[in-house]
Amino acid sequence: MAPQGLTRRAGRIWHALCSKMASAGTTTRHPAPIDSAAPLQFVINAASGQHKAATIGPVIEDALRLNGRTGELLFAHPDQLSNIAQQAAAKAFGQRSAVVAVGGDGTINAVAQAAHAKGCALGVLPQGTFNYFARTHGIPADATRALQTLLTCEPVPVQVGMINDQVFLVNASLGLYPELLQNRETFKTRFGRSRLVAFGSALVTMLGGVHRLLRLRIERSEDSRDVSTSTLFIGNNRLQLEQVGLAQASALDHGCLAAVMLRPIGVLAMLGLLLRGSLGKLGEADTVESFQFHRMVVRPRLGWNGLRVKVAFDGEVNWMRTPIEFKVSATPLYLIKPLTEDGATGHAGGST
Repeated sequence: MAPQGLTRRAGRIWHALCSKMASAGTTTRHPAPIDSAAPLQFVINAASGQHKAATIGPVIEDALRLNGRTGELLFAHPDQLSNIAQQAAAKAFGQRSAVVAVGGDGTINAVAQAAHAKGCALGVLPQGTFNYFARTHGIPADATRALQTLLTCEPVPVQVGMINDQVFLVNASLGLYPELLQNRETFKTRFGRSRLVAFGSALVTMLGGVHRLLRLRIERSEDSRDVSTSTLFIGNNRLQLEQVGLAQASALDHGCLAAVMLRPIGVLAMLGLLLRGSLGKLGEADTVESFQFHRMVVRPRLGWNGLRVKVAFDGEVNWMRTPIEFKVSATPLYLIKPLTEDGATGHAGGST
């Protein structure tokens, strides 16, 4: 059933999208229409940079009041985020409302985990540095405009990836990329949040020493092979893949994920790849291999006691038991976003 309030044309797009996802093996579990009288559940990262957490509350309350809506504002520190998100999603599901993530991609991931598991709709107020997930789906970076989207649009099914039993919205990775993320957080603490700081931390990480190669067995359908690589990167975000110049961004249109591997190279070659990526030409490098897939199992060779491997997903770094399974989730996430001509991917262009 198409969401209430959509035009007849938008309704046709909705049904076409559901058919497309069903043909790709994705289950379209529709949430109940949102009850406008029920309070929205806002999960706010209390540790957001630049004092955004302290100023976003009044902005949300003003928007709710002007639109005749209600909401609960739940401030959570990082160690509380998962539990509070689960409680908020359960309440939103029971009240036919939505849970809203207020923060960067890491915060959005934590709330999306809860919304996806419970089956309630997800709203997003982006507050991060890059905001890849929100930008890809046409959700404005400006809080007032993002709130207007939240209060006037309906949930649309969007593709999510899985790394073992964890949802990822933007990317997941093994190897060098998790190290880059950890160092980036250290740099942000010292120098603040900006794209220049992120680029500088990546540069320092690459110059910081010899990076251990991962020895991996990759299994896809009936095919398996052994590879050595410094990093394995899995993308589920068109904007991020397009920005660095990877043609595999189109894989997302076909219900797949995009994989990127670096062949064994030295530090200078890595710096060259960093420059290519910043210029949107990474896909032209002959030391980069990319391919698309729906499901893939990765078995790292970690030595006699290597049962866990460091992974990153949506900006968060953790340890997971091996083997590592990457796949497109059989169940979509229902995201409150503008409905565009393609029905799902939003605007993949620049910041809105």
